[in-house]
Amino acid sequence: MPDPLRVPQSGAARVTLLTEGTYPHSHGGVSVWCDQLVQGMPDFDFHVIAVTGTGREPLAWELPSHVSPPVTVPLWGPDPVGRAPRGRRRRQLMAAYERFLTALLDPGAEDQFGAALHELARSARDGLLAPALRTDQAVAVLAAVWGRPGLPVHAARPTLHDALTATDLLEHALRPLAAAPPEHGVCHAVSGGLAVLPGLVGRRLHGVPLLLTEHGVYLRERYLGYRTGPYRWPVKSLLLGFFRLLAEETYRTADLITPGNRYNRLWEEQGGAAPELIRTVYNGVDPAAFPAAGPEPDVPTLSWAGRVDPIKDLETLIRAFALVRKEIPDARLRLFGGTPRGGEAYRERCEALAAELGHADAVVFEGRVEDIRDAYAAGNAVMLSSISEGFPFTLIEAMSCGRATVSTDVGGVREAVGDTGLVVPPREPEAMARAALELLRDPERRAAMGREARLRVIEQFTLRQTIDTFRSIYTELADGGTAEGADLTAWREERRAGALV
Repeated sequence: MPDPLRVPQSGAARVTLLTEGTYPHSHGGVSVWCDQLVQGMPDFDFHVIAVTGTGREPLAWELPSHVSPPVTVPLWGPDPVGRAPRGRRRRQLMAAYERFLTALLDPGAEDQFGAALHELARSARDGLLAPALRTDQAVAVLAAVWGRPGLPVHAARPTLHDALTATDLLEHALRPLAAAPPEHGVCHAVSGGLAVLPGLVGRRLHGVPLLLTEHGVYLRERYLGYRTGPYRWPVKSLLLGFFRLLAEETYRTADLITPGNRYNRLWEEQGGAAPELIRTVYNGVDPAAFPAAGPEPDVPTLSWAGRVDPIKDLETLIRAFALVRKEIPDARLRLFGGTPRGGEAYRERCEALAAELGHADAVVFEGRVEDIRDAYAAGNAVMLSSISEGFPFTLIEAMSCGRATVSTDVGGVREAVGDTGLVVPPREPEAMARAALELLRDPERRAAMGREARLRVIEQFTLRQTIDTFRSIYTELADGGTAEGADLTAWREERRAGALV
């Protein structure tokens, strides 16, 4: 743990990282990436505003001395202290909230979103927003907006229960607005979504440059998650409207956007980002830390590494493995990685599926592994079955270890693999099984692919390249932004005024 009374380095550049559900309280690819950044730049002064679940999460990473103790913003912890405002201030807040809700629900009022969001942010910093959104009046405001006959959602007949549910979800989602925004240096949001909220406020109030890095596409993952969520359509519509407009506000406001792959750029440009402000920066690994894995296992084995989560689609992988085992009866599937809190039901569902298909004896959940290289070495081929990814570390780490891979064609996977692995459509167990069988039956091809994969990492995806790129970006933004800054500032203001909308 760093010393909470540590004095920042004199003259050191200050970077505030904005995270959600990742560094420094969780493991996973984005957390690894954050740790790489801070470890690689000991001459920078790092601060972290971390959006967490309950606020009771322990640190999962040992923070170096140039990283200050994180400021946590728990979404689902105890209700924030404070009392709802009264009188004129209450009327002002509820009027702003009504404009905010109207922007989410009325396509003709979307241009009001940014201004309304910042009005709510002012109340949040004063400790008034969360208590106000827990009142009956906040529910009544939403019910009244929903009741307008001209809105698309009106046909879905929202109920009082819908209004209570949606208001509660919005109250929790807006809690990051209450965090003290950064006032100096550079603000670096390491994903889109709720983590960006303090950065948007810091940009508006103090002119702190905002850098956005998207590994996956936050908005796309919200669409995927809410599709099977337990809420009725009026609630889903409201929340997805919030996430969409928040993404667009972020894309328009950010001084620079550095997606982890070219695929993300399509979403960012569609969301309003200026193409001139988008620079792809790939994740990198240290090839010396992930050397060639050595001999393959004696028993035909497929390995997988990651967190046990629906977005990783282990059910498709297990179904594909069942097809593989029809052809290679002694095959094994080893799954390495922890189960996040709240994800136990998904793991149990996957275990039940393996048993239902008759392969419980050959599908092993290994849990978190002390050395991730052991997970890659455990397989003749390494699998990735996700339905959404950015530029996955597990893939380039496995490639650096010289293992052939079978991956789903999502995010930046194809950019990472090139022709050194097999890429199949997501959610298609038959295609995944065919690819796995191709590799398991052809040891010479596996070995050649593994050698080519490691060479590809060394040539294109090293950690040193990633660190050097972000060091340059931090310095550039701290010194006054991008070369196109003046023209793009005017461009943003025109968009805000509606000239280009």
